[in-house]
Formats: sequence, structure tokens, C-alpha cells
Amino acid sequence: MTSFASRLRALGRDWSDNPSAMPDARKFLIFGVMAFGQFMALFDIQIVSASLNEVQAGLAAGPDEVSWVQTAYLMAELVMIPLSAYLARAMSTRWLFALSAGLFTVSSLLCGLAWNIESMIAFRAMQGFTGGAMVPLVFAVGFSIFSGKQRAMIPAILGTVAVIAPTAGPTAGGLITNAFDWRWLFFINILPGIVVTSLSIVVIRVDKARPSLFRSIDWSHFTAMAIFLAGLEYVLEEGPRKDWFGEPAIAIAAWLSFVGFVLFLERAFFSTNPVVTLRPFRKPIFAFACLFNLVIGFGMYASVYLVPVYLARVRGYDSLQIGTTVFVVGLAQLMSTFIAATLSQRIDMRWMITAGLSLFAGSLWLTSSMTSNWGFWELALPQAVRGLALMLCIVPSVNMALSAFPPAELGAASGLFNLMRNLGGAVGIAVVNTWLQDNARIAVARIGEALGHNGHEAGETLAALTARIGAVVPDPAQAALTAQGLMARVVGREALTLAFDDVFRIMAWMFLAALILVPFCRQAPGTQPPPSEAAAH
Repeated sequence: MTSFASRLRALGRDWSDNPSAMPDARKFLIFGVMAFGQFMALFDIQIVSASLNEVQAGLAAGPDEVSWVQTAYLMAELVMIPLSAYLARAMSTRWLFALSAGLFTVSSLLCGLAWNIESMIAFRAMQGFTGGAMVPLVFAVGFSIFSGKQRAMIPAILGTVAVIAPTAGPTAGGLITNAFDWRWLFFINILPGIVVTSLSIVVIRVDKARPSLFRSIDWSHFTAMAIFLAGLEYVLEEGPRKDWFGEPAIAIAAWLSFVGFVLFLERAFFSTNPVVTLRPFRKPIFAFACLFNLVIGFGMYASVYLVPVYLARVRGYDSLQIGTTVFVVGLAQLMSTFIAATLSQRIDMRWMITAGLSLFAGSLWLTSSMTSNWGFWELALPQAVRGLALMLCIVPSVNMALSAFPPAELGAASGLFNLMRNLGGAVGIAVVNTWLQDNARIAVARIGEALGHNGHEAGETLAALTARIGAVVPDPAQAALTAQGLMARVVGREALTLAFDDVFRIMAWMFLAALILVPFCRQAPGTQPPPSEAAAH
């Protein structure tokens, strides 16, 4: 009994005065709890993506309404991520993370109990806002409590979590919906959420709260940031579907977002107590790392979005088939985690990110050769290469972004760095949607021209198809209409496939263009030990 009590006292010991001196076992426990919380928050971004049809039917919602189940989550999460550094200083990491995990659990329960689409959207926004704080906090804590070889593993582990969580979301969502019901997409968070909340209160004691910061918070800065980020996400999400600025609501949101951005910058530079500080950008290496993270977020989220859309619209796959096909990316990332962590201790980060960007571009180029018959095996190699490339991109970018900052500045740097990845994803999904629609229309026009130039062959094909249908359909007019419909669907399918190829090809060139930045990523002298020295530790 005495031994058990002493273990409880040791578990609750406060290490906020010197967190780097705590035992390794305690460090890994704290990091494990926080990394799992981060996984939950990122996992729920995409968990509904493969089950939106079921959610739409269950809540009697329209197609435009149900898309907000994901949009509301992303908008709220974007606002919280940069705000988390300020809240952590005011509340302490312990209580912010515990409150975030607890409210995330409650909002998950409410999402599962939602009675209509309006309540679902509100609860998803709450879920995204509360869960968003868990994403950057684990980066800041990991870099502040670990050093040497242990610190070298942090970017690899968190990079794996940051990529596998949204990648695994559609797979798990499809399995859960098929086995139980779409409401269990949210109920599965309850038990893990309770565990994470409880452990956070007990073990995360790495800094002290400064409640006085709440009395001096710059509310105009917070409001400007919320309007800027939420408005931007709304424009990016709704723009491809509603003719961009031709829609009054989108034009108004874009204007409000721009005004919010200007006010946000003014407050960031001139406020005595800004909610989000831009001081980390004074280091050029951090600015370049954020640009890389923007590109990585664009490619990662856009590719995770495009492949399921191709499988659903071209191949007609269901949610389970889509999930098992895209999970190849996650498996490749798991296998490459150790490789990326080991290389980060032995070679220059610039060589590593060069390899990562090049391989990512190569995987996109391989995917740009898709035909309408591609399935699991044809997509396996490009997706495996992409999984390997992601880790070679993420690990050096995290190291470049966070390794040069003292613990006091890690929270702000981590929030801004993670914000750039999510912004890249939001921009990426909106842009590739627009590219896909435009390129599909162009491809349809080109196929129509080609059929017009070879009208005799097209006519023979249509006549043969009409004759085959006429063998089972007695009405000749109906048989002709059916044959024309089938011909149109084939043309539409092939045009859409060509559009996917064009989009993947453009993204490949974008990643190759990002290589231009690599030679400028020189670490300032004295901010990071050379690879050999880091390995020696």
C-alpha cells in the first residue's frame, strides 16, 4: 500500500521548474498521452469523409449542407491552433490540454446525439475548436523536454501521427459505419477521451499558469484572427461549388477575411499583448520551414482528398473499398518513420527534404498516368512512394522550424507551423477542386471534338451499342436513348480521369518548384549541433 501511494505521489510530482530533468519514463508517458490526444483531433478531421452519405440520410440534410460537417470542424480548428500558445501560457499546458481533451470528448458525444444538420454543424465546430489545441501543444512539449537522440525521434513520431491520423480516418470511418452506425464515428471518442483527460490532469506538469494574461488579452486581435481564418476557410470550401466571387456570400466573406487579416497584422505588430505573436518569423529558417509545411499540407491533404474522389466517381467504390485502398499511404509512413528519424541525425536537413520533395513529386507524376481501370494494385506503388516521401518532408521541416527556439517560444512557433500545414490543406482541397472541374470540362470538349472528327467510327459504335440494347428493350427509341446515355457516361468518365491526371501532374510540378527554396535553408550558427554531434548525444 505504501509503495502504491509513493507511486501516485511520484506520478503527480510537479516538474514545471525544470521539465528537462524529469525521468525518461515520465517524459515518454507525457509525450504518449499528448500524442494520442493529437491523433484523436487529427483523426476526426477525415473520419466522416467516407460516410457523408449515411450522415446526410440520417439527418435528412442536403448535399451542400452535409459538407459543412467537415468544413465547420476545419474552420474552428484553424482558429484554435495559433491561439493555443497564448492559452497555454495563461492556463498552463496541463490544464489547457486536459480541458481541450475533456471538451473534445463532450462535443464528440453531442455529435453522436445530433438531431438535425444544424445541431451537427454546431457540435462539429465545438469539436474542432476544442480539439485544435491538442495539435500544436505536443510539438512544443516534445521539443522542450527531450534532447539528443530522443529529440530526433519527435518529428518522426509526430509527423507519422499528423499524416496517418487523417489518412486512417476514411478507412476507420467506413469500417465503423458498415459494422455499426454512423453515430459511432463520434461515440468511439468517448472512452479514449476520458482516459486522455484523466491522465493529462495527473501527469502533465511541465509549466506554470499565468492567469494574469486573461485580464490583458487583446480581444480585437483574437476577433480579427477568427474572422480572417474562418472567412478564408469558408471562401476556400464554398468557392469551387458556387462560382467563387460571383456568389455574394463568398464575396462578402472574402472581404471580411481580408479586413480581418489586415487588422490581425496590425495588432500582431503593435499590440502590447498580442494573442498570436509573429516573432518566430524573424528567423529565416522558420519562415522557410513554414513555406515547406504549406506545400506539404497542400500535397498531403489534396492527395488524400483526390484519390478517394477518383475511386468513388470513376470506379464506383464504396466507403470500405476506398478506405482499404488509400491505407497503403499510412502503412508506408509507418515503415519509413525509423528511416526518417535515423537520417535526421546523420545528414543535412536540406538533403533530406530535397529527397522528400523529389519523391513526392515522383509519386504524383506516377499517379498522373491513371486510367479509368486503376484500382488497388495500380495505385499501390504511387501511394507507397508518397508515404515514404511524406516522412522525408515532414521530419526535416519540423526540425528546421522548432529546433532553434528556446522553450518559452516553442508554443508560438509550433502554433504557427501547424497552422501553415492546415492552411495548405484547406487551400489545396479548394484549388484542386477548381482544377478538377475546369480540366474535366476541357477534356469533355476535346473528346467531343475527337468524336466529331471521327464521326463514322463513333456512329458505328453507337449503332452497335443500340443494337445490343435493342435485343432486350423492345422500344427502338428507348434503346437509342439508353445507348446515347451510356455513351455520354463513358465520355464523362474518361474526361474526369484525364482531369485527375492533369491535376496530379500540376501538383508534381509544384513540388519540384519548391526545391528552389532548399539552398536558402541555412541554419543560423550555434542554433543546432551538426548531425555528427547530434548523433553522439
